[in-house]
Amino acid sequence: MLPRDKLDLILRRHEELSAKLSEGSDGAAIAALSKELSGLDDVVSAIRAFRAAETEIGGLNALLADPTIDADMRELAQTELAEAQTRVETLEHAVRLALLPKDAADAGSAILELRAGTGGDEAALFAGDLFRMYQKYADLHGWKTEIVSASEGAAGGYKEIIAEVMGRGVFARLKFESGVHRVQRVPDTETQGRIHTSAATVAVLPEAQDVDIAINEADLKIDTMRAQGAGGQHVNKTESAIRITHLPTGTVVFVQDERSQHKNRARAMNLLRARLYDEQRQKLDAERAADRRAQVGGGDRSERIRTYNFPQGRCTDHRINLTLYKLDKVMIGEALDEIVDALTAAHQAKLMAADGA
Repeated sequence: MLPRDKLDLILRRHEELSAKLSEGSDGAAIAALSKELSGLDDVVSAIRAFRAAETEIGGLNALLADPTIDADMRELAQTELAEAQTRVETLEHAVRLALLPKDAADAGSAILELRAGTGGDEAALFAGDLFRMYQKYADLHGWKTEIVSASEGAAGGYKEIIAEVMGRGVFARLKFESGVHRVQRVPDTETQGRIHTSAATVAVLPEAQDVDIAINEADLKIDTMRAQGAGGQHVNKTESAIRITHLPTGTVVFVQDERSQHKNRARAMNLLRARLYDEQRQKLDAERAADRRAQVGGGDRSERIRTYNFPQGRCTDHRINLTLYKLDKVMIGEALDEIVDALTAAHQAKLMAADGA
């Protein structure tokens, strides 16, 4: 059963916020009220739809209890009642989902970090393939991707690449991508057709705002240097590359992608803020649950989460035992939503079970 008192409190709070906003206030108060109201909109819509369906069922039951209605009307009412009962079950589930705790970072952008793991040149090539997959996935959702820094592999791909993915709801869709991604395929350099196994790691960090994490300038050590490029390309004669060390935590970020020192510094600060915010979130998660099982599969970045088997055209997510035989569509971002949706559903089911829903 849904917690009726809790639903009533939510509806009353929504009405109070709407009334306060209509009265007018100063800018800061309006912003805070609007944010809270917006956060309640989805759950309020779900509650109202659920209660409307319940009211409809009550009316139909009352009609069927009337001994004077004719046979045709009774048959019609029974059909409508069956449909309404099915609908109310669906709407009750929607309310339960809307009541689940929200991750404040879900609505925002994200920092995407990919690094080649075991497998040498093939691992770097795979990291490049993964990055292009996420780029195409971002394009399909209308998000913008900007590379923050990149270190290319000797045979192509990337030893490491860091990018910003900007748009609404980016972190919610990408957060379960953190972990070790494994590839099984025959490298182009393999003359005897043997399948090699390589890996790349993915980390997805919520992009932090100034209000999320405060950084004291006195805690920063900032170094400037000339940008480095492969084979002498993109080498700056001015010191535009930026390395920032956060002294209290020892966190280091390095950005050289832009020719402007000012732009590199801004990006480096954004990356530093995201990493510190992520560390802060992980610490809070650890305090809430010692085993850090808040995310599907634990969200441990050292955990192998997915295998991409090219000879079989198969992509398997090990956390939920989901296998898709459409690897080509996964690699161009088109089928990635199927995996993301399944992971999100599994995460929601775990939260509902923990909440006793």
